[in-house]
Amino acid sequence: MTPEENDLLCRVEGDTPMGQLMRRHWLPACMSEEVAEPDGAPVRTRMLGEDLVVFRDSSGRIGVLGEQCPHRHASLAFARNEECGLRCLYHGWKFDIDGAVMEMSSEPPDSPMLTRVRHKAYPAREGGGFVWAYMGPAETMRDFEPPTWAPTPEAKISIVKMHTACNWAQVLEGSIDSAHSSTLHASNMPVAAVDGAKATGMTWPRPSADKSPRLRVQQTSFGFRYAAIRKPILNAETHEYVRTTLFVAPFTVLIPPNDQYKLAQMLFPIDDTNTMFYWIAWHETKGIDQQAWREFCAAQIGPDLHPDYRKVRTLQNHYLQDRGAMTRGDFTGIKGIPTQDMAMWESMGPITDRSNEMLGSSDLAIVYFRRCMVEAVCRFQADGTAIGTTEPHIPPVKLGSFEGIVPKATNWATLGVAAEELASSARADQPAA
Repeated sequence: MTPEENDLLCRVEGDTPMGQLMRRHWLPACMSEEVAEPDGAPVRTRMLGEDLVVFRDSSGRIGVLGEQCPHRHASLAFARNEECGLRCLYHGWKFDIDGAVMEMSSEPPDSPMLTRVRHKAYPAREGGGFVWAYMGPAETMRDFEPPTWAPTPEAKISIVKMHTACNWAQVLEGSIDSAHSSTLHASNMPVAAVDGAKATGMTWPRPSADKSPRLRVQQTSFGFRYAAIRKPILNAETHEYVRTTLFVAPFTVLIPPNDQYKLAQMLFPIDDTNTMFYWIAWHETKGIDQQAWREFCAAQIGPDLHPDYRKVRTLQNHYLQDRGAMTRGDFTGIKGIPTQDMAMWESMGPITDRSNEMLGSSDLAIVYFRRCMVEAVCRFQADGTAIGTTEPHIPPVKLGSFEGIVPKATNWATLGVAAEELASSARADQPAA
């Protein structure tokens, strides 16, 4: 990539093309559990370089407002949440979920400012364990749809949230990189003579020792789907181990499931050099308990994370890497799959220089992602069309990834694919070089 293309891909603040493209989608502001209580404390969030607060009012409605009060710019994170509005502590100005001024305590009752002033507010919805905001132009707002991990109201959903100190694109590239899991996560995903990926205690046994997968990519209307094809331990002469991953533009990845739960990641840009990492485990009937999921990922508030979801293990303290544990057999000496990943992503720098990398055949999905999103942002600049918003449209709950051992003659592009997606006819298969 050229430096100019790298900027197009990575920069999301202000009027940057990628940030404006993302604003044509519903965006994850925070987890619903963070604002569960009506009239509870407002929650700070930062999205695409904007500082915002999220709150649930007395009636249970969700508001997403600019953090700075329009009066003197004091933070509304300290505001009183009462009687269906946020009241700034400084002079008592009060705002409802739509940004309308309810009261101006410091102004005369007949002040024209009461109707003239309107605070920044974004439409908000809830679904799949998240509060979502729409930050784009009103005329481009589409109806909110439940995310992939909320196919039914009864689906069991567990969420890990962690701050990542680097650009969103290098985080997302890590999520779609199937090849690294055989090495970086070798201790958490041990090789075993099993018939598919398992979730057992604190490990995910997997049925292949093959560290060099063959990759196949298929473009779709929502982004792309790709397969990592490995040699299995069992029936290697007649079968293949296939793991498919979906990139759902612009910031979601559906990664291969195990026998207990399905998996998705959202790698949402806080700003140019910070990302909020969400890892969702869900299932229609099985799943994993929220506490158990956070314990498995070493992502619990207290031992692993500060209350603002920043990590205890950081680049500055070398992620508390345990060299003694490495000597005893742990591959990385770093606790938790997400932190192992973040050690790699953050060590690349705030925004990595992609112009001097040495890519190989295992990086096909990475190359495809970059090409896909640079082309998408150029198209958005040309005609305002945002990737993931055009036809054929496939409801997110119909999308899914796949993992399993299958006969060699199996067409990977049909595995785990819903009828609606097959009917939309994705474009031709792009074989790895």
